[in-house]
Amino acid sequence: MKHFISAGELTRDRALHLFSLAADLKNGWKSGRRPAPLTGRTFALIFEKPSLRTRVTFEVGINQLGGRAVYLGGQEIGLGTRESVPDVARNLSRWVDGICARVYAHATIEGLAANATIPVINGLSDFEHPCQAVADFFTLWERGIDFAKVRFAWIGDGNNVCHSVLLLGAALGADMRIACPPGYEPDPNVVAEARRKGGAVTVTTEPDEAARGADVIYTDVWTSMGQEAEKTRRQEAFARYQINAPLVNFAKSSALVMHCLPAHRGEEITDDVLDGPQSVVFDQAENRLHAQKAIIAALTEELS
Repeated sequence: MKHFISAGELTRDRALHLFSLAADLKNGWKSGRRPAPLTGRTFALIFEKPSLRTRVTFEVGINQLGGRAVYLGGQEIGLGTRESVPDVARNLSRWVDGICARVYAHATIEGLAANATIPVINGLSDFEHPCQAVADFFTLWERGIDFAKVRFAWIGDGNNVCHSVLLLGAALGADMRIACPPGYEPDPNVVAEARRKGGAVTVTTEPDEAARGADVIYTDVWTSMGQEAEKTRRQEAFARYQINAPLVNFAKSSALVMHCLPAHRGEEITDDVLDGPQSVVFDQAENRLHAQKAIIAALTEELS
C-alpha cells in the first residue's frame, strides 16, 4: 500500500491490521510507551478545505509519532492554478516524506498520488473520506463487535463519507443499509464495488426500513462544504431523514449512533441523540487521531 486514497483499497485483513496497530498506538501513548517511527521525517499537509478534526489529528498524530508537519493552505500553493498538481507532487517529493491532502476534487488526490514518489493520504475529497471510515470501524472494533453480524444503517446523504463507510463496511462483511432521498443516493459505481467485495448492500428511500433492527445508525450533515447554495433545497429533501429518538427506536436497544462531525444540531441529528448514551460520536473523533497514526505508520513502515 504505497498510498491511501480510497477505503476500497482495504481488504478485511488489511483493515483489521490497521485497527490492531491503532489500538497499540493509542494504548501505548496513554500508558507512556511512545514509539517514534517518524523521527527525522516531515509530512506536508495540503488543505484546500478548512478543518478542525483532520488538521489537529494529523498534526498531533505526526508529532506523537516523532515527526513534523508543514501546513500548506490552499491559497498558499494554488493547486491547479498557480502550479499544476503534478508539479506540486514532484516538488514535495524532493523535500518531505509524505503528503496528507484535504481537497475538493478527488482528481486532485489521484493526481498527487500519480506523480509523487512519497506516500499520499486522502484526508478528504468530495468523493471519499477514507481516514474517517477507518476511525469509525476502529471505534466499533474496540467494542468487540463482530462485523459479520453487524447491521449498519446510513441515514442521509450518499456523500463522500457514505462512500468510504460503505466500501470498508462491505469489505469487513457488514450488512450495509443506505437510506437517502431520491437523487441523493451514493454513486452506483461505489455500490457495485461494495457488492463485489461480498458485502450485503441495500439502498432504499425509507429511513425506518434502514434503521429497523440496526446495530449502528450513522448520519452526516445534509449540506457539505461547497454545497451552500443548495441548503434550502437539501433541508426540504432530507426533512424526514433526521436521526431522532423515534427513528433510533426502530434500531436495536443496544444500537450505537455515529456522526463524523461537525454536526448541524437540530437538522440531521437531535441534541438528545447526539449527546445521549447510545452516541459514540466523540469516540469516533478521538479515534481519528489514532487511526491516522496507524495509517501513517503502516505506509512509512512499508517504505522503510
